Amino acid sequence: MKKSTLAVLLLAGLAAQSATAADWFVRGGLTNVNPDSDNGTLAGGALDTSIGSNTQLGLTFGYHINPNVAIEVLAATPFSHDVSLNGAEAGSFKHLPPTVSLQYYFNTDGTVSPFIGAGLNYTWTFSEDSKTGGPISGTDLSIGNSFGFAGQLGLRFAASKDWDVVVDARYIDISADVSVNGTNVGEASVDPMVYSIMVGKRF
Repeated sequence: MKKSTLAVLLLAGLAAQSATAADWFVRGGLTNVNPDSDNGTLAGGALDTSIGSNTQLGLTFGYHINPNVAIEVLAATPFSHDVSLNGAEAGSFKHLPPTVSLQYYFNTDGTVSPFIGAGLNYTWTFSEDSKTGGPISGTDLSIGNSFGFAGQLGLRFAASKDWDVVVDARYIDISADVSVNGTNVGEASVDPMVYSIMVGKRF
């Protein structure tokens, strides 16, 4: 009887520990998408492509499976990027880059907790526009969507029991087909570094 009671108490303790370890978090702040400096060439190498950076409101939502392992989803308000061809402003586009990552946190009981993450990104591109007077003025510019790998490094600073300040950097593999007037003219390699600073709340 005593052994059974002890086993029940041990199981209850483990269940309580698991429930405490698994918690939700939400974070919000600034996110900057900084494309690679070399975005490839179009039209058989005739056009050097350059894509500008942009900063927007970034949001992440996540769930800790245990103190070390979490699943996180990155969202944001739409990013807007200028596109230059051979150094001349040619157009612009907007995109949303939802990214799902599996994270691992180190030193979870400390004030500073480094973490790494890896996952998948889907970039939805829209509102493409060719600039009036630019090298492709008056044409129908189209930039395709993208699906690729994402890697992450970050630091979580515990401001209090439930509040954090988080800084992180991600590499996202984004390559998109580019069409002008319905004709494919090549592929743009965006491949940005994505930097964020956010304030987080744990529940």
